[in-house]
Amino acid sequence: MLRRWQGMWFIFLSFIGSMMLDILPLPSWAAFWWPDWSALVLIYWCIAVPHRVGVVTGWSVGIFHDLLNDTLLGQQALGLCLIAYLCVKWHRRLRFFPLLQQSIFVGGLVAMKDFLVFLSAWIEGLGLIQHLPAVWTFLYPAVTSMLLWPWIFVILRDFRRFYQIT
Repeated sequence: MLRRWQGMWFIFLSFIGSMMLDILPLPSWAAFWWPDWSALVLIYWCIAVPHRVGVVTGWSVGIFHDLLNDTLLGQQALGLCLIAYLCVKWHRRLRFFPLLQQSIFVGGLVAMKDFLVFLSAWIEGLGLIQHLPAVWTFLYPAVTSMLLWPWIFVILRDFRRFYQIT
């Protein structure tokens, strides 16, 4: 019984840390380039331990993300839920990809999620009321997330091995 819950506290703390990084106040020039930390951590745990972290975790993290950012409830949750589904579905293949191919896949997932959030904000009517950023700005976090993926992967993998999270 204890073995089953071993390391869950570290998974929980990694999501808390990623959400803290996501809500960090930034200057306007850096806000567009800030990587999607919650998505990166979710992708790693869905690939590494898909029997523990999955769609429900993605939905929960997304709901908390929406609450922290004061956005429409479900915007981030839908994107992170979709990311978790795709990562759990393809986790066996993704484990054998080299880090470069994984980075490209991660960049595509983050771009897809950010495009869904952008599209839902536009459908909500914000595009008519206030000025939304240019359409291609959803690609900036995808690029920085893609560049940071190898380091996130190695750091979380080392912690997973140290705490023997299986």
